[in-house]
Amino acid sequence: MQGDRVVVIGAGIAGLVSALRLAHAGLDVTVLERGPKPGGKMRSVGVAGRAIEAGPTVFTMRWVFEEIFAEAGADLGASVALTPAAILARHAWRGDRRLDLFADHEASVDAIGAFAGAREAEGYRRFCARAGEVYRTLEGPFIRGTRPNPVELGRRVGLSGIGDLWRIQPFSTLWGALGDYFRDPRLRQLFGRYATYCGASPFEAPATLMLVAHVEAQGVWTIEGGLSRLAQACADLAAARGASFRYGADVARIVVEGGAVAGVELAGGERIAADAVVANADVAALGAGLFGPEAARVTDPVALAERSLSAVTFCMNARPEGFPLVRHTVFFSDDYASEFAELRKGRRLPADPTVYICAQDRGDAAVPAVDGPERLLCLVNAPATGERPLDPTELRQCETNLRRRLQAAGLTLNEEPGMVVTDPAGFAGLFPATGGALYGRASHGWMASFKRPGARTRLPGLYLAGGSVHPGPGVPMAAQSGRLAADSLLADLPADRPSRRASTPRSGRVATSGGTSTP
Repeated sequence: MQGDRVVVIGAGIAGLVSALRLAHAGLDVTVLERGPKPGGKMRSVGVAGRAIEAGPTVFTMRWVFEEIFAEAGADLGASVALTPAAILARHAWRGDRRLDLFADHEASVDAIGAFAGAREAEGYRRFCARAGEVYRTLEGPFIRGTRPNPVELGRRVGLSGIGDLWRIQPFSTLWGALGDYFRDPRLRQLFGRYATYCGASPFEAPATLMLVAHVEAQGVWTIEGGLSRLAQACADLAAARGASFRYGADVARIVVEGGAVAGVELAGGERIAADAVVANADVAALGAGLFGPEAARVTDPVALAERSLSAVTFCMNARPEGFPLVRHTVFFSDDYASEFAELRKGRRLPADPTVYICAQDRGDAAVPAVDGPERLLCLVNAPATGERPLDPTELRQCETNLRRRLQAAGLTLNEEPGMVVTDPAGFAGLFPATGGALYGRASHGWMASFKRPGARTRLPGLYLAGGSVHPGPGVPMAAQSGRLAADSLLADLPADRPSRRASTPRSGRVATSGGTSTP
């Protein structure tokens, strides 16, 4: 790469972070986004004139964004309003069986003791200790580092860390490892659910995913305006540092000349020259040839069996009755093994689904901050078979099954007209070539994390970022992939390259819809 013109395809969080870092470094950055606004999966939908978060809702690993903003000369806390959660989540089973996990570790220990007994409380202590070990073992060499292979990971941890690497149980499933800490099947179900944060089944995902428990225990925050507001804050900061944004700009092809990236071509035929491209798109889209034959060769296609989970989401304004919802509430199915057998082997919606509800007008108190209907996101897992839309009968049955699960715990939802439903086909439309998979390749088996591509590709000038790229899915991980893509690109610049700016950023430019940015 000889010049400083960079095109970022996609304004998901990874693309936004890449654009921010590259613009702050003085490169000429243009972000091309096919949608009308930034965020990608960090999206909201309008329901009866109210914005309801329809993507990720749990904000953890705050340090990732604090570092990203600080490295661009800004302050995260001054850009978005953050409130720490005292209750991480409320968990419910049939009847009145409920368990809250808290930001206060000892409060969680006491709650588990009251719920399942002293033995399980002690098991929780041991589980948290091990989850912390797993996280600390992987943070430096894996989460913060470029994608390693297994041998390189061993080299990074060094001789003194090999024992730690072995103790994280990479060859055990999460479900199997949880049996070392919990006898109560409800607790195995609760902590096994962390596999779904990566779109995986706890019966196939590696035990290393127990690190999610440590991440949540370190803090969950609520962002005023939701995670889509965080995406907008990143876009605003990138624009202030000089990046240009074009919305409604659908990239049809990555242009290659002389064996290296030369720019992109839009669906309408317009060509934009570039010395490098950061593709913030699911690798399935590249592998399927949606960005041209040359780009398709940098990654393998994602087979149906390798896809992570999709979802069916119901965004609604409703009046809940009969159950004390908090911000994050999970209603568990009666038989987790059967649920995932239907999802993974049967590739069908489960008859008895686990349901997640984000009550967006509530915090820790089981009382909404508004009078009248509340904004709710209800979600059930679904197979990533979005090539075939669910027919009306299937959608009605899915909603019936959801309501039956909620009613088993005493909750009734009285919704207002205008509910917005998104099924796997809807997600496939938003994120082409994925079949609706929301997390890239499923994190199944010990090699899964090493199958994700890294930032650099074998096509000079093309870099990858996003949740389907190392280090993996989830908002902070995807943001970290954006950092790694930008840092890799910057490291590949010629050492004698003249800088476009010394110490001050170029003036920000206004984002336009489909057109060029203006002063």
